Amino acid sequence: MSRQVKQPTGQKRLTNVAIVRLKKGGKRFEIASYPNKVVSWRNKVETDIDEVLQTHTVFTNVSKGEVAKAGDLKKIFGKDNQSEICLEILAKGELQVSEKERHAQLESMFRDIATIVADKCVNPDTNRPYTVTMIEKAMKDLHFSVKPTRNTKQQALDVIKQFTEKETIKIQRAYMRLKLTIPGKEGRKLQTKIKKIAKKVEKDDFDDELEMVVLIDPGSFREIEELVRELTKGKAQIEVLSLKDVEEGDEFLE
Repeated sequence: MSRQVKQPTGQKRLTNVAIVRLKKGGKRFEIASYPNKVVSWRNKVETDIDEVLQTHTVFTNVSKGEVAKAGDLKKIFGKDNQSEICLEILAKGELQVSEKERHAQLESMFRDIATIVADKCVNPDTNRPYTVTMIEKAMKDLHFSVKPTRNTKQQALDVIKQFTEKETIKIQRAYMRLKLTIPGKEGRKLQTKIKKIAKKVEKDDFDDELEMVVLIDPGSFREIEELVRELTKGKAQIEVLSLKDVEEGDEFLE
């Protein structure tokens, strides 16, 4: 005879549940989510919380339908708003999956991280992108461990940083190509500052206005944008000519 999952009074029946568990203050708290949605939420792919949570209820045991006591929530989380506590458990808790599911999830995230790195970076000697397979091999050489609770984009930035620090492979962020058109007086003031930030200046003409084409590290875009906006009061033009300056073809190992 099959055992039925005991549901809390007044709750809808929870079927096909993925449980996220957080141990805090010496107690265990759980939330009931939909399968495959927790990772999507953490990677900011899914943004609708109601597509992630089956119910905005905090449990001590989802399988037995045991709801957490309001007094315990207030004492341990410092609040009793169940929706807010659910979000905290969703962010910090551990997704309860089988070993097979966990392995598949980590493999998928490993591949996603390598794909992001390959998409954002080049070999600085050739300006060609690496293949995803080459990045995966370098990540294995680095003994990089995927953290299932962190989003893949942030972990990809960690990989790039570790590659650079440990010189696992020659790598750098692919540069952005910008075209800046800045009125006369402001152009003179900004010309030197932009040259200091730019990795390479491809065009630097000054007639009635300053016209520059520069290659920059993508991380410097906001700095340039704010600098130009502040000094020109919005009178300048910044045009992104290319998000990635790369040579055609993939990098290969000799």
